[in-house]
Amino acid sequence: MTKVQNFCEIYGVERKGTDSVKWDGMAEKFTRTDLLPLWVADMEFKIPKKAEEALIERVRHGAFGYTMVSDSYYEQYFNWQKKRFNVDLEKDWVRFSTGVVNSFFWMVNTFTEKNDSVLILAPVYYPFYDAIRDNQRKVVTSDLINRDGRYEIDFEEVERKIVEEQVKLFIHCSPHNPVGRVWTKEELTKLFNLCQTHDVLIISDEIHQDLVRKDVSFTSALAMDENYFTHLIALNAPSKTFNLAGLLHSHIVIPNKELRSRYDDYAKTVHKSALSTMGLVTTEACYRYGEEWLEDLLEVIEFNFKLLEEKLVGAFPKIRLTDKQGTYLAWMDLSAYVPPQEMREFMEEECHLAIDYGNWFGGDCDQFIRINLGTLPKYVEEAADRLIAGLKKRQGK
Repeated sequence: MTKVQNFCEIYGVERKGTDSVKWDGMAEKFTRTDLLPLWVADMEFKIPKKAEEALIERVRHGAFGYTMVSDSYYEQYFNWQKKRFNVDLEKDWVRFSTGVVNSFFWMVNTFTEKNDSVLILAPVYYPFYDAIRDNQRKVVTSDLINRDGRYEIDFEEVERKIVEEQVKLFIHCSPHNPVGRVWTKEELTKLFNLCQTHDVLIISDEIHQDLVRKDVSFTSALAMDENYFTHLIALNAPSKTFNLAGLLHSHIVIPNKELRSRYDDYAKTVHKSALSTMGLVTTEACYRYGEEWLEDLLEVIEFNFKLLEEKLVGAFPKIRLTDKQGTYLAWMDLSAYVPPQEMREFMEEECHLAIDYGNWFGGDCDQFIRINLGTLPKYVEEAADRLIAGLKKRQGK
């Protein structure tokens, strides 16, 4: 049995009927509910065994009142960040949130005023847009440049937009969802210099930081020169790494004292919720025991990507599958075979698949789809088979 097969045998689960948004909540987003779900970014894998045991032990205690963050939690979180990303953290820098998306909203409200301009690099995870628009700020986008499946930042346009639109805040996706880029240190330096020069605060969303291909190096914003800390806040969480989104626990890391003070003043007005007991317990155990589990998961993700590439692109070579350096998401352009205006009908009525559509991410990407690879290989293979059958049927028309 291969390592991929072994991991899936031990940790793979069926989730339909468990009140899963991914499996049981398709009615809101799609035209039908009998679809194979490869959309919302969570997984069909159990958490590491020792983390599960720690959670069960805490449940058996039976009392679930207010909790606090233990020294051992900070120790495991800090060790994880140091070992994997060479990031040195301090307790005073860390605040907690129920999730990275909530943190987007809090950052926008803390550090901008109504009608202020907020910059994002499109296409990008759609809650970025929500956090700006729903708070009555102005969305300013700079489109990433797609060079034969590798996305790059248009630095000249970024600077022009910052100046022309008087941008106050930049929400940065690193690694980038949906295009799978892991930004180099050189790219980050150039980007951060522009923001610092024009007094733009950087919010670096690093929720996918652990989900990076083995031959690629991820650079956290927190590992950059400390001079950037006057204009930097980082967001990270265990939720994507270990499939813990339902435990409502994430980190806001603010190295700069003045920025911390501004955030704390805002938090007093809106953020009165208790910490997630289960989130703290499970995250600490995942950071303590989960490294081997994560390494095996990464092999499953790469196996699924290659499976999709070899089977689907092998059959229809004009499909443009973006080079995936990070995340467990595949981003592909089907325009050679499916007109953008027919994409939804093709996916849902002909292939019976639930995926994320490119137009959800902005950036003129109607011809793209995003497929979740953080799942059992049998589902990726089935999706490829359905797409191949659908495309063959179209060609036969």
